[in-house]
Amino acid sequence: MGVATAPSGPAWESDRTVPDRAHWLRVARETADDLATDAVTREQAGKAPFDEVSRLREAGLLSLLIPAELGGGGADWPTAYAVVREIAGADGAIGQLLGCHYFLSWSARSFTESAPATRIERQSAAEQWCWGGGFARREPPLTITRTTNGYVLDGRQSYATGALVADRLAVRAVRADTGEPLAVLVDPARHGVGVDGDADTFGQRLAAGGSVEFDAVPVAADDVLGSLPVDEDDLSPRASLLSPVGRLLSVQLCLGMAEGVLAEAREYSRAGHSPWHPAWPAGSPQDPHVLTAYGELTVLTRSASALTDQALSAMHAGLARGEDLTYDEYAEISVLVAMSEAAAVKAAQESTARALDIIGARSTSSRLGFDRFWRNARTHTLYEPVSHRLRDVGDYFLNGAHPPFVLPV
Repeated sequence: MGVATAPSGPAWESDRTVPDRAHWLRVARETADDLATDAVTREQAGKAPFDEVSRLREAGLLSLLIPAELGGGGADWPTAYAVVREIAGADGAIGQLLGCHYFLSWSARSFTESAPATRIERQSAAEQWCWGGGFARREPPLTITRTTNGYVLDGRQSYATGALVADRLAVRAVRADTGEPLAVLVDPARHGVGVDGDADTFGQRLAAGGSVEFDAVPVAADDVLGSLPVDEDDLSPRASLLSPVGRLLSVQLCLGMAEGVLAEAREYSRAGHSPWHPAWPAGSPQDPHVLTAYGELTVLTRSASALTDQALSAMHAGLARGEDLTYDEYAEISVLVAMSEAAAVKAAQESTARALDIIGARSTSSRLGFDRFWRNARTHTLYEPVSHRLRDVGDYFLNGAHPPFVLPV
């Protein structure tokens, strides 16, 4: 998309004939271009992104990961990651919304037996559901209680991505009788569900986050997707991949925002002026400050992208190994993802902040909206602290400790 956009990653082969990876990347670029045309005005308005979700739906991107035989796009994770990155380059909040949707909708098959998962995915594809919610541990947890007709759900989830626009919410709840954590699917239109857009964050405002209250919400037995792990010891190596699969979405989101701000800053620099030498056009070979800054940020972003390609290759190989995957192989994949996450976070934070310096005082103009990149990146990285990933990498390097199983926030 921009100056720091890395070359296309490996083209993983698929058994499908149509639509192929090239088709989905083309659709993603077209959708991103469409979102970019009014990104500033939409972000400043801060309205719930019903229109944006409609654009994703019309492009067929909501059902991207659902098998083709169930009515979906039949794409794989490498393709989904590339789509999220492309969308995030134009609009980081919608990139987060889409990434969360992919993770939650795909997770259904990880927790659920084959027949219910097939039913859910078929209905999701037919009705083009947008999924919201989250499985990360929260205090106090939601409570689910067994009844004669199924279950009832009670409690409050303080933040759920996509809550304001979701057709289905996938949440974590604890059984009242046994304490077992469960993944639960809820229709937000059901009686007893109250969604409040009270997140009030300074960035990622169009990710449609908010709190959700559940007051004796009836839940059918088929909508209890299955048990969530208490810790990594409860899972097979194959099932443990759920954690790095989700965290790689955060990586793509950060890379997309870094590439997006550099591309937009470059276009402005070519038409504007240097903040250090007003008589020189910004981006000119006459201005070493501008050239050095762009060079440093391009190297930083490309380096993070190259590390991410390694993590993607390892993840793809791990998923292909299936039940033959070992714990040591899982640990190596998880560490690679943690390294790519740390690099991508640094690239996003540096690029979105220093792009303002490159442009100079003009970047304070609300009409230009350059601040949205920094606010979006900073908000996301505060929810997913990179210090945790660096600690995991260090512990693995020094002590050989396997990274903990952590679901993304």
